[in-house]
Amino acid sequence: MTTIAGGTRGFADGNSDAAQFDTPDGGAVGADRTLYVADFSNHRIRKIAPDGTVSTLAGSGESGYQDGPAAMVKISSPSGIAINATNILVFADSAMMDPHPGYIRLVTMDGTVKTLAGGSSAGNMDAKGTNAFFRTPISVAIDKDGNVYVADTNNYRIRKITPDGTVTTFAGVAGSTLSSGYTDGLAAQAKFNSPGAVAVDGVGNVYVADTGNDCIRKITPDGQVTTLAGSPTPGFADGKGKAAQFNYPNGVAVDAAGNVYVADTANHRIRKITPDGTVTTLAGSGQPGDVDGPAGEAQFRLPQALAGDSKGIVYVADTGNNAIRKITP
Repeated sequence: MTTIAGGTRGFADGNSDAAQFDTPDGGAVGADRTLYVADFSNHRIRKIAPDGTVSTLAGSGESGYQDGPAAMVKISSPSGIAINATNILVFADSAMMDPHPGYIRLVTMDGTVKTLAGGSSAGNMDAKGTNAFFRTPISVAIDKDGNVYVADTNNYRIRKITPDGTVTTFAGVAGSTLSSGYTDGLAAQAKFNSPGAVAVDGVGNVYVADTGNDCIRKITPDGQVTTLAGSPTPGFADGKGKAAQFNYPNGVAVDAAGNVYVADTANHRIRKITPDGTVTTLAGSGQPGDVDGPAGEAQFRLPQALAGDSKGIVYVADTGNNAIRKITP
């Protein structure tokens, strides 16, 4: 476990020691191993080069909503971020100011931002582009066909956006009524409780950090929702399936072998789930702090997001420490 950038709350670009973040809450890794960060309270999208140099890709720092070139863009509380095969970034603009509109926005490598979907007020509406409504979308993931999956947190649903911007409900109780809970089964009947993160594997399975239910759910391409690990009882326990326990899991990533990594936020740990549902602790002592070193001795403070690269490195948005950390295999 090492810290690659940040560690002090604030805003500063520069080398890894000088850079500052404010509540980083999402990360994605490009093919060239550049790391992109949703810098939540700085209202910016940042990038970290392989040599550790931090720069701002998009966002003026002023909270708001404005598309366009990097220098004039306004972003409000960006959280989840993902990158597609053509190096376009997608991020959830969770817009914490009234009336809490939610947008899913795109960023090109030159910092130009445009809106893929989401309208000017909070709600639950399947439609195309800006006619669709979200309610505090927090996390995004992209599949091999370019479809975007969204953890629509306060609608208690998982939404899907096709490349042309058409939004549908992928999982969660259908209809306009808000319905939180815990139910496995068919996607249209399944219930979630404030889902905080999504990830998608190479065959189209979607993994959900079901934050309010303290468990990790799996949605197959044919729309079956199951619980991969954990149960609606907060705690800490390694084990298999529902014998394992999490406490406010708020970040999820999946590797090429189907292993799922979890930012177990309130346990201050990073957990690993094998495809058969066996949970182990990958890193973190469980005590909140800021300590690098061997995985079992390392300390995090409220980690909230994860990203992985092709070499098996797991990057952690260590939100409470305002730092970006990495776990080597």
